[in-house]
Amino acid sequence: MKCEHVTRQIADYLGGNLNDSTLSKIEEHLLSCSACKAEFESLGTTWEKLGKLPEATPPEIVKTRFYAMLDAYQAGQNVAEVRLGWRETVNNSLGRWWPRQPVFQFGFALALLIIGLISGLTIKSSSPGNQDLLVLRSEVYSLRQMVATALLQNQSSSERLRGVSYSYRVAQPAAATLETLLNTLDYDSNLNVRLATIDALSIFYDEEVVRAGLIESLTRQTSPLTQIALIELFVEREEKQAVSALKFLLNNEMFNQTVRRQAGKAIEKLQ
Repeated sequence: MKCEHVTRQIADYLGGNLNDSTLSKIEEHLLSCSACKAEFESLGTTWEKLGKLPEATPPEIVKTRFYAMLDAYQAGQNVAEVRLGWRETVNNSLGRWWPRQPVFQFGFALALLIIGLISGLTIKSSSPGNQDLLVLRSEVYSLRQMVATALLQNQSSSERLRGVSYSYRVAQPAAATLETLLNTLDYDSNLNVRLATIDALSIFYDEEVVRAGLIESLTRQTSPLTQIALIELFVEREEKQAVSALKFLLNNEMFNQTVRRQAGKAIEKLQ
């Protein structure tokens, strides 16, 4: 037996807790190892002194406090056990419902996500607040249409210019608004109003009524500036249906020479 083995068993040796075989090995080691023997003797002396100490009796106040603390500790343990039992019950219930395989877990999570999205969209579309918002947007849309039409029919050219610029704010103008803009282009007495109207109508060029109205308006215009503005618009939009109207300008000597040259160039690009 080595020294470290003997040292680890000093307490059991002094307390008489070793069997005969281990006890013999330790005593044999102590006969040949002076260091371990000295340590054993020192500890044996201390052990003997500890055994002679009188048994201490705690004061009554200390005993009262100790039992009060013990009762509080046991009460806390009982509460903790109750809470732990509730959590364990919930966890066990969920665990029985939750699938063990990852593929089923993923499918279950995906199904919950889809159900949540559908429920959210349904609630959103049917809520009274959204219905009110749709009504409000419809009223604003109608109001803008009315304001644009009223301004375009105003006696003041500046107010009609405001009406043209206001029509930009109508994302999807009604047929009546587009018709008012086309009439303004054809018959408004103010050149600036007619030029601004061409810009406004170009925004809604994808509308068939607008495209056809602009082509028809080309031969009605008397100002070279509005004619050239329309020609440039048709070239930009690659509008081949405007070729007939452009040929009418090109072959009619009553129109401005610059306009006729622009019409000729446009025909070459569109054909």
